[in-house]
Amino acid sequence: MITLSDTARKPPVSVPPRVRFKRNWDKRLSFIALHSVGIAMGVIFMLPILFVFLTAVMASDQAMTASLWPSEWHFENFVKVFQKAPLLEYFGNSLLYSALATAGALLSAIPAAYGLAKLRWRGQNLFFMLTVAAMLLPPQVTVVPLYDLWVRLGLTGTLVPLIVPYFFFDAFSIFLLRQFFLTIPKDYIEAAKIDGCNEFQAMYRVLIPMAKPGIAATAMFCFLFTWNDYFGPLLYTGENQDHWPLSLAIASFRGMHHVEWNMTMAATALIMAPVIVLFVFAQKSFVKGITFTGVKG
Repeated sequence: MITLSDTARKPPVSVPPRVRFKRNWDKRLSFIALHSVGIAMGVIFMLPILFVFLTAVMASDQAMTASLWPSEWHFENFVKVFQKAPLLEYFGNSLLYSALATAGALLSAIPAAYGLAKLRWRGQNLFFMLTVAAMLLPPQVTVVPLYDLWVRLGLTGTLVPLIVPYFFFDAFSIFLLRQFFLTIPKDYIEAAKIDGCNEFQAMYRVLIPMAKPGIAATAMFCFLFTWNDYFGPLLYTGENQDHWPLSLAIASFRGMHHVEWNMTMAATALIMAPVIVLFVFAQKSFVKGITFTGVKG
């Protein structure tokens, strides 16, 4: 009679090297087949960044020619761009614009999204539909009345007209946070109210800590949009070079040095670096926030 202990003592069956190699090769082929689309998309997205970097370290007479690989590596181009334009000042303007606009969008969008997702009041659906309609409205439609307003207030030529509107209403941020708040069960809010919390305390102490991925995704979307915004700065700060952000400065830099494409690409690479670093550090929260945003709880 064969017992369980006798079966356990049997040595493992050895796999021939040829079979082991075939299994490993099949696993590798399966991995490539499953991830081939992602690998191809990654390569496609990396090509423009690689092109910008390679052009940035080329000599001026080689840039934008048929030669795609630098014959000589000129890393000093990243230093020369600071001598040709006050990029640090423009960087400070962009950082101020993006940081304050993101903070304003979150401060105004979180209470509004909470009211749309967790409260029940008359006109709620109508307000939500107006928020969605505001997302579909092109910003150029409201340019003339808003520009006239800021001219009357004497604030054109500064970053104020770009930052202040985010403290009052940002339709996309409200919509995104509202969708994420719907994934959080209402039982947590009701339990907090039973413990004596009011609506503001329930939102601040319960909902916001649980919604950090959604808030991080919303903040990144707003930061990226304002960092790359060109139309708004051109409209309101075009007359005052001291308040130009990087998006506007790089366009004028390319105009002043349209022959020196290596300098232009070096400046572009420096402008892209903060955004890439931000995405790398916030990637997990960003992906998690986007994943749960479209799921209604």
